[in-house]
Amino acid sequence: MRLLIGTRNPGKVKEIMTILEDSGWTFSSLQEFESIGSAAENGVTYAENAIAKAQFYAAATGLLALADDSGLEVAALGGAPSVYSARYAGAGASDADRRQLLLSELAKVDSKDRRARFVASVAIADPNGVVLNVSEGICEGTITFEPRGNSGFGYDPLFVPDGYDQTFAELPEKVKNRISHRARALMQTRDSLDHLHPPS
Repeated sequence: MRLLIGTRNPGKVKEIMTILEDSGWTFSSLQEFESIGSAAENGVTYAENAIAKAQFYAAATGLLALADDSGLEVAALGGAPSVYSARYAGAGASDADRRQLLLSELAKVDSKDRRARFVASVAIADPNGVVLNVSEGICEGTITFEPRGNSGFGYDPLFVPDGYDQTFAELPEKVKNRISHRARALMQTRDSLDHLHPPS
């Protein structure tokens, strides 16, 4: 059985494939389907967006599709940027632009609270639009005052998970892939994959 990873973010593709590599499944990515457009993300929750993406890419490719939606929720910003994390600084903004905006917004807030959490939802859908699984993972931590580290992607250089002194972008990949929000959601997803169509 093949499983399509429904994202064009190369960092996410690598992370998901690494975490699920011993699941017995074969993976495809959207790079193999360049003519397919991007799924709309109009949901108000991570799960809604993950389901919409999984259904869209499964229908478009005829494959079982896995998609995720994730975001950073910063306490002092009222939980922002949340589901808008990837669009926080507007269309065409880079990861660095989004990180800089987040730090500048935090600097405007009269609060010493640096608490934050990453949340991820992972959904699997079949080509008929049937949702086969939805999993969620959360990782609690704090926001740094400046970016640190060169690994990972997105807000990783700003996020220090509880129990560690390094950001996601400084931690070894093996550690991040064990404790991150996406890893925790994917661990549940991997259990469900064993029961969908066990690889022969």
